[in-house]
Amino acid sequence: MRATVKDTPASAEPPSSPAPLRRIAIIAAVADNGVIGIDKGLPWRVPEDLRRFRSLTVGHSVIMGRRTWDSIGKPLAGRQNIVVSRSRELKVQGAQVAPSLDRALTLARMPDPVFVIGGEALYREALPVAELMFLTEIHRDFAGDAFFPNYPREAWEEISREPHGVDGSHGFAYDFATYRRSGI
Repeated sequence: MRATVKDTPASAEPPSSPAPLRRIAIIAAVADNGVIGIDKGLPWRVPEDLRRFRSLTVGHSVIMGRRTWDSIGKPLAGRQNIVVSRSRELKVQGAQVAPSLDRALTLARMPDPVFVIGGEALYREALPVAELMFLTEIHRDFAGDAFFPNYPREAWEEISREPHGVDGSHGFAYDFATYRRSGI
C-alpha cells in the first residue's frame, strides 16, 4: 500500500513570530472605582499627570488602541506611535498600525520600555506580560465607561509613591505610584 502525502497550501500570511523580548510598561490614570475614561476622554483634569505621562514616554514607543488614538487625535510628539486595530483598512497619519499587541511590539524601535497607554482591552492584554506599571491612582470615584482591568495585586510590588492633590471644591487626592512585577 502506498502512502499518500497531502500538501498543505501555504497560508496567505506568514506565520506570526513571537514578539521580541521587550520591557513593557503600562501607564494609566485610574480612579478608585477603576474608571479610566468617559466619552472618549478623561473624567478629570490633572495637568501634573499629563506632564508625568509626557516625561516618562518621550523617547519611547507608545502602543494604544484605536479608540485611544481617536481620543488623542494626533501623534504624540517625540514618540513612536503604534495603534492596535483589527481593521485592515485603518490608516493613520503619524502612526503605524498593527493588528495585535504582539505585532505592535515587533514594530517598536525606540528604547525600552515600550509603553502601553490604553485603552481597556489593550491594558487587559498587556497586564500578563508587563514588567512595570506607572499609575496615577486617583482617590475618588468617577462616572465612566472605560475601566482598568482587575489584576492580581500580589503579583506587583510598589517601588515608589508620591502623594499629590487637586485643590478646590472638586478637588481630590492622587498618587503617582510605580510598580514592578514581583520576582523581576
